[in-house]
Amino acid sequence: MRHVRCSTLKAIVHSYSRRLSMHRVQEIMSRDVVHISPSDTIRHAAELMDQYDIGVLPVCESRKLTGMVTDRDLAVRALAAGKELDSPVSEVCTPQVEWCMEDDDLDAVQKRMADAQLRRMPVINRQKELVGVLSLGDVATRSVGASHDEVANTLEGVSQTRHH
Repeated sequence: MRHVRCSTLKAIVHSYSRRLSMHRVQEIMSRDVVHISPSDTIRHAAELMDQYDIGVLPVCESRKLTGMVTDRDLAVRALAAGKELDSPVSEVCTPQVEWCMEDDDLDAVQKRMADAQLRRMPVINRQKELVGVLSLGDVATRSVGASHDEVANTLEGVSQTRHH
């Protein structure tokens, strides 16, 4: 019986120490995120993207994530569809977006990004407020302890051509 208890204790300690060594999204995410309101104009979204040299803006209502708008959304859903520049961003943004929590395991989120072919993922806190964005750049340049292969697998997964 004593041997079983010792083995169980070792398993618990091993599991706990593994959890302590896991890296969290909050360790490498970008925190200073420019975002936009659903009622802001398409023109304002384009101006912010130009000013900050970015290709995506989280759409937030009182810090709560309601969608994402990309430079591609502006080109395809706005310009090509003949939307007025003073139309609200809510008319062209993607309302259902993949997101992660700031304390999520980084390896699991990297796999989700690769599987869904996402270059950026908004990060929210327990109150569902936007607190950052995790990008491929963050993964490639800030992943502490990540092997070259882990980063390469994420980049490869995101870059693969999808066949519909």
